[in-house]
Amino acid sequence: MQITRRELLGAGAAFATLQSHPAFAQAAWPSKPIRFVVPFAPGGSSEIVARAAAGELLKTIGQNVFVDNKPGASGNIAMAEVARADDGHTIILGHIGTLAVNPYMFDKLPYDPNKDFKPISLLAKVPSLYVVHPNVPAKDLKEFIALVKAKPGQMNYGSAGNGSAGHLAMEYLKMTANIFITHIPYKGTGPQLTDLLAGRLDAASVGAAAILPHIKAGKLRCIATGSTQRLPQLPDVPTVAEQGFPGFEMTQWYGMLAPSTMPQANIDRLAAETAKAMKTNAALERLNNDAAQAVGGTPAQFAQFIAAEQKRWKLVVDRARIKPE
Repeated sequence: MQITRRELLGAGAAFATLQSHPAFAQAAWPSKPIRFVVPFAPGGSSEIVARAAAGELLKTIGQNVFVDNKPGASGNIAMAEVARADDGHTIILGHIGTLAVNPYMFDKLPYDPNKDFKPISLLAKVPSLYVVHPNVPAKDLKEFIALVKAKPGQMNYGSAGNGSAGHLAMEYLKMTANIFITHIPYKGTGPQLTDLLAGRLDAASVGAAAILPHIKAGKLRCIATGSTQRLPQLPDVPTVAEQGFPGFEMTQWYGMLAPSTMPQANIDRLAAETAKAMKTNAALERLNNDAAQAVGGTPAQFAQFIAAEQKRWKLVVDRARIKPE
């Protein structure tokens, strides 16, 4: 049977119509809800940042983004799990610890922060605050440094544990200011704050959200912020950089990453939507309550940021000989 030219053209048009139909077209991404893993326990800045991003992404990508907390082993358990995820719909909240500290603090990691993941976007920074108990006779950072130098080894500071953000923040300050102050690690921020508020600790560096109420109530004195600019919540407190250490910055930071197997087109779409999400009024209001600073940005910018942070924290970890508990 001979097929006429008209029949051939008709068949081609019908095939094109079928291809354009959703049932035959290539499946759009995402095709199901996205699992956003947070490698820490519920509560705190990590979950606030993740939920701020997830809540706004839901409005633009056509699928739910649900936050899944998977704490344990300084974030290593969740990082290892997501590194192996191959469903194309799992992402993770990257953090200063899991990406820039753990590689140098642990002798061996169950994941490679640079090979197993693709950066998507830097989401937010949460400034560390340097505080003292009111009994410590230091009104600012310069007076605190002078006091520590006058009493070498006699003053102490607490942290939520070895390798925690507060531990890193104080060790970074010690290295920068060339001072020595004894570290007392605790099992979490709660026990540490209990002793700090009771005066059993002289000083600490803690994320802004956890201690702003205590500063406002006069139970702690903030002598410096680790941010690059003064915080609107503490306009009278100068930064570390303002008090004699130009370029100093100490912030906890959080970003979005995907397993290295995720197609770059999906990475780029998530990055673009996330950058917009972090600038919405709803996200900004939520982050401002935690004194967090929204960032957003491209995968390339986040990759460069991670590389710079790894270089910086390798030096601090090595010099302070920080090891996991």
